[in-house]
Amino acid sequence: MKYREQKDLLIIMPAYNEEQNITGVLEQLASPEIAGIADVLVMNDASSDSTNWIVKKYGYTLVTNVFNLGYGSAIQLGYKYAIRRKYKYIIQMDSDGQHDVCNIPVIYKRLKTPEPNGEYPDIVLGSRFMEGSSEFPVSVFKRTAYALFRFCIRAATGRRINDPTTGLQGLSCRAALHYSKFGNFDNQYPDANMLIQMLLLGYQVVEIPAVMHNRGYGVSMHSGLKPFIYMFRMVFSILAVVFRIKVLHIGKEVDKDDIFF
Repeated sequence: MKYREQKDLLIIMPAYNEEQNITGVLEQLASPEIAGIADVLVMNDASSDSTNWIVKKYGYTLVTNVFNLGYGSAIQLGYKYAIRRKYKYIIQMDSDGQHDVCNIPVIYKRLKTPEPNGEYPDIVLGSRFMEGSSEFPVSVFKRTAYALFRFCIRAATGRRINDPTTGLQGLSCRAALHYSKFGNFDNQYPDANMLIQMLLLGYQVVEIPAVMHNRGYGVSMHSGLKPFIYMFRMVFSILAVVFRIKVLHIGKEVDKDDIFF
């Protein structure tokens, strides 16, 4: 087997029964523009279809959970892998084709670009709702949810985040290290609650326009009654995060000098 030098960027893709969508994503990730800058890790969350075998055919690094752990747990396990392998940057993206791979070089570049104050971003959010973003139609229910989460983030942190539920994110090793630790990451729905947590802890969060598409096949994890469960759980999770950090003062930003590689 030919040895491949490890890149400093790791793409983490959680996958659950995505055999109809993941092939196209993996083919795009194999393009020289992406393969030249990033390694790929697919977190197969106990899929019952052929997702596992499709990923193996393409030769990407694959972790298969024996039991379905949920979206958040699958991503967190990917963070643990990234930290153990000492990747400097991580980009998480969906395996259903919604996140265009053209976003990867843009997010990667932004992670390595300092702010005017000299600080580097810890989290770069790929937004569907900024000037320069591609058209992305959403239902009335989702628009209402997004408006609620924007309000919660602004009330808790003073920041406006245009796309509070985006799954397309770039992370520094500092942010990934924090997320990888027990109790620091939602095992089911890591969305607005995690953004509030990171902003309150002093991490640098920036947002850039992104290109996204509707999923081609299958159903979203927010189908059926799940959106109502999600909304109920998210509101209480946000309240718990704010109480834990602002009232109990639990949680500490990773020290800027605590770089282990």
